Amino acid sequence: MQIILWRHAEAEDLAPTDLARNLTLKGRKQAESMAAWLTKQLLDDFGSWRVIASPATRAQQTAAALQMKFETVDSIAPDAAPESVISAARWPDSAFNVIVVGHQPTLGMVAARLMNGVDGYVAVKKGATWWFETRERNGRMETVMKAMTTPESFA
Repeated sequence: MQIILWRHAEAEDLAPTDLARNLTLKGRKQAESMAAWLTKQLLDDFGSWRVIASPATRAQQTAAALQMKFETVDSIAPDAAPESVISAARWPDSAFNVIVVGHQPTLGMVAARLMNGVDGYVAVKKGATWWFETRERNGRMETVMKAMTTPESFA
């Protein structure tokens, strides 16, 4: 199974509520740039992927840049527990690979757990993706990082 953790792109600071914050112009460009890269990487394999997104407007707008169907999952809203993201993704046993569009610090905690197997934290830049996959080695399943990239990588 593969999982891509995609932090929402840059969002405006002011809105009536945190969930209502829209992407800025820069954020829309970041989301489009990352979506184009992901599309190129996944090629015609989109059928084996599912996309889940936080209900926050900025995450919804980031996910929409992929131009494919996605599911809104309330349990991965801002400040969700890492376990909520892992559970929503059905990691590592899902029949589908998954792209999770969410928030810091949660995605950083999930990334640390996937990399190290223990609680921790890593910084994830706005609009960045962290791509992990499972593999079998010496009769044991392990998680490896396949890629990490930021929207600035394509500028």
